[in-house]
Amino acid sequence: MTQYERMVKGLIYDPLDEEILELQDPYLDKLWEFNQLKPSDREGKQKYMREVFAECGDDCYIELPFHANWGGHHVHFGSGVYANFNLTLVDDGHIYVGDKVMFGPNVTVATANHPIDPDLRSRGLQYNKDVHIGENAWIGAGVIIVPGVSIGKNAVIGAGSIVTKDIPDNVVAVGNPCRVIREVSDHDREFFYKNERVDL
Repeated sequence: MTQYERMVKGLIYDPLDEEILELQDPYLDKLWEFNQLKPSDREGKQKYMREVFAECGDDCYIELPFHANWGGHHVHFGSGVYANFNLTLVDDGHIYVGDKVMFGPNVTVATANHPIDPDLRSRGLQYNKDVHIGENAWIGAGVIIVPGVSIGKNAVIGAGSIVTKDIPDNVVAVGNPCRVIREVSDHDREFFYKNERVDL
């Protein structure tokens, strides 16, 4: 089994294997070009996502700069996804993002991890575990999502949280480590901020 095949299967592997680097480098070059686009070049951004991402629905938007280990090649976006500045997707594994997900600035979603054993780590080995983010989730500014985590639909992850375990649907979760603090409620439908009523 090649190192690339091991990577695809989620096994421990050498990410500096020559075959892997030859496959990865062209995506990183395209990513560099993507990050040179003008903010107003929405068509250029759409073109990049449709050509490079594993999947990309309609009306997705990324504020630049954008960072990704494979340029987004292992990223699956639904429709209406919005990402603010400095989204980092460590997409050695696959990252699945549902429709209408919103990312605040400086969010990191990681699929790659390294062994705890120092001898294995000194050899530069790693493994990847996919991440899933359900539709209409809101990932707040500065959130870090670690490998293998799933976040449910309509979930809100508070700014600065570190998500180390799965988060269910329809909850607000915050902290380090990120914990559910409450469910999304009728109050949230009536008030958009503290006691300020929704009037639209």
